[in-house]
Amino acid sequence: MPLSRPEGRDKAALVRRVFVGLLVVNVSVVAAKFVVGLASGSLAVLSSALDSAVDALNNVVALVLVRVAKKEPDEDHPYGHVKFETLGALGIVGVLSISCFELVRNAVNKLLAGGHRVHVSGWHVALLAVTLAVNVAIAWYENRRGAVLGSELLVADASHTRADVFITAGALIGLLSARQGWWWADPAVAIVVACVIVFVAYRILVRTVPVLVDQAALPTTHIRDTAQAVPGVRSAYAIRSRGPSDLRYAEVTIAVDGHSDVASAHAIADQVEERLKRDLQLHEVTVHIEPC
Repeated sequence: MPLSRPEGRDKAALVRRVFVGLLVVNVSVVAAKFVVGLASGSLAVLSSALDSAVDALNNVVALVLVRVAKKEPDEDHPYGHVKFETLGALGIVGVLSISCFELVRNAVNKLLAGGHRVHVSGWHVALLAVTLAVNVAIAWYENRRGAVLGSELLVADASHTRADVFITAGALIGLLSARQGWWWADPAVAIVVACVIVFVAYRILVRTVPVLVDQAALPTTHIRDTAQAVPGVRSAYAIRSRGPSDLRYAEVTIAVDGHSDVASAHAIADQVEERLKRDLQLHEVTVHIEPC
């Protein structure tokens, strides 16, 4: 059963509210990680703090993008501004790529330089463990709200937060390993985490690029079969669809009896539009009529 999602201004307001809450929490996480990183001298923890800072920056950018995406369709953007939100999700991929590169660079430099002294105390480990628990909670909440609200930006940012979970876990493992004298574990774990980030970025690309390049939102056969199931439709063709899962558009041409009057033909077109919206969860349908 599909989720019941708010629309328009209600959705934008709810998404903004989620991002404001996330921004407050992420700033707290960044502060905690920087305190631990500077006090212990751990490069892994400082890298994790940098990645969390990117999360906070993403929240700020997202608040701006959501405000733009909620605008009503206008003359220059007849389909609305929702793709600005999808574009923001794609921008997160760029941020992930930069974070990944910096993480690998620091890890390789650390391995080549040899041992690096890290001062680890119990409160360092405890505070980092708390930030890990917070990251897990944020990722779960953000992904859940993104699914309920149909927000590509929230879902994409949740993917980044899940990557931050692995980064924080890696930093914690590196910190504990340094406590045991295994200096090499810290950069080794960082490289593994970088591979996780690459995978997360790939998954975001797979979800967002089809929307930006107007890949068909639904198989043509689904739209054709649903339209042709309406009494009076001889055939359905010239079918096109586009848009994200929560805001899909479709266009279809139907052939009707050439002897039908204008009112009857339009009544059939209205039925086709209603059925496509209901059965295929389409936001807007344009139906063209051709006599046959």
